[in-house]
Amino acid sequence: MTDQTPLRRNAAGIATALDVLRQKFGARLQTGAALREQHGHTTTWLPNQPPDAVFLPRETAEVQEVLRICTAYGMPLVPFGTGTSLEGHVNAPLGGLSLDFAEMNQVLAIHPEDMDCVVQPGISRKALNEELRATGLFFPVDPGADASLGGMAATRASGTNAVRYGTMRDVVLALEAVTADGRVIRTAKRARKTSAGYDLTRLLVGSEGTLGVITELTLKLSGIPEAVAGATCSFASVEAACAAVIATIQYGVPVARIEFLDALSVRSINAYSKLSLPEAPLLLLEFHGSEAGVAEQSETFGEIAADHGALAFDWTSDAEARAKMWQARHDAYWAMRALRPGFDAFVTDVCVPVSRLAEAVSAAAERAEADGIIAPTLGHVGDGNFHVALLIDPEDPGGRARAESYIGWLNDLAISLDGTCTGEHGIGQGKVKYLARELGADTVDVMAALKSAMDPDNILNPGKLFQG
Repeated sequence: MTDQTPLRRNAAGIATALDVLRQKFGARLQTGAALREQHGHTTTWLPNQPPDAVFLPRETAEVQEVLRICTAYGMPLVPFGTGTSLEGHVNAPLGGLSLDFAEMNQVLAIHPEDMDCVVQPGISRKALNEELRATGLFFPVDPGADASLGGMAATRASGTNAVRYGTMRDVVLALEAVTADGRVIRTAKRARKTSAGYDLTRLLVGSEGTLGVITELTLKLSGIPEAVAGATCSFASVEAACAAVIATIQYGVPVARIEFLDALSVRSINAYSKLSLPEAPLLLLEFHGSEAGVAEQSETFGEIAADHGALAFDWTSDAEARAKMWQARHDAYWAMRALRPGFDAFVTDVCVPVSRLAEAVSAAAERAEADGIIAPTLGHVGDGNFHVALLIDPEDPGGRARAESYIGWLNDLAISLDGTCTGEHGIGQGKVKYLARELGADTVDVMAALKSAMDPDNILNPGKLFQG
């Protein structure tokens, strides 16, 4: 692999850089233990690795200045959005500075006629959609958590709407970013397509803060649909539910959301969100379009579901009922944790071709049972992506080892099915060793060469994607 600066802590350089930053920014450079721990912590199974300090920039010029200082003294820098990532992306294994974008959270421009907007990286998706409400437009990528747009771009986030509206890869038109040496680059204009040079936008989308620090995003928007309907559909088996998903996609039904929950996940959200869904493999769906179109889509899916032995199918256009259903889905992480209060939750994701989905989900359930692990499963099955939450007793001395073994096995299973070890969580720290297994050592070498060219001193989020 291409040589890079070894992963070792530069204590002297960090101390000097922090002194320089303190002289420049005063009390805005924060070093309190609780704040530092918060910025090393996410909802991940990985140990907390806090930075030495936290700084909240207010404009791109401050990001430039911070990066120049970090580069000059060899201090690592870790970009931070809202801390909702799941694979240790914001951990600081070598210490250094956490750059928190909470104060760069503005909508800079909305162009309704072009259906796009320009935002700062710290704004959350919910806050953006509140700003857009009066325009008749919305930002469709919904990972569940109220993540920051900068973090979503950095991890190439996806979510419940991806089957119709795509992922962050599809909706980011252009970026402004600051390189390790403090230069500001713009990757594209607002045009919907371009053949001008390398596609730096998509190089930075999904780079997990290792190539540059995103300071501005131009995003593609969608029109708020005239009508929306939500549906629930239960099946006797995982195989039947997945077969219905495949048939729905093959029939060309323009479903906006299609989510799968296994029986254990349904049990958890029933208890947590006070619902009464049948505790069997379940699909949650949403249809967007005209009133007539939504009704037709719902009825067509109902016929497909019946052909695959659906136990129950209900759909509604009532906004309150739909909101309650999707809030329950978004609260699923906390609902699953409530199945075993006090247990740790090891959450992982993989993605496989939709035709292999039933095989993968069934194998995952069988392996969890064999390992004696409680493992509710759900996912964005319209694109083959599913998540497993492993509930582990912290008092069980072998529990963590079994969970880590399971996650490794699941990653390898997905890769063997011509899938990926991560559909949307990213590599971070937790999946580093699976990247080469999935893409090959030569491909990772090319990635490492790009990293070396853009960040020769390895100060940008070191220890993520690949070691060294």
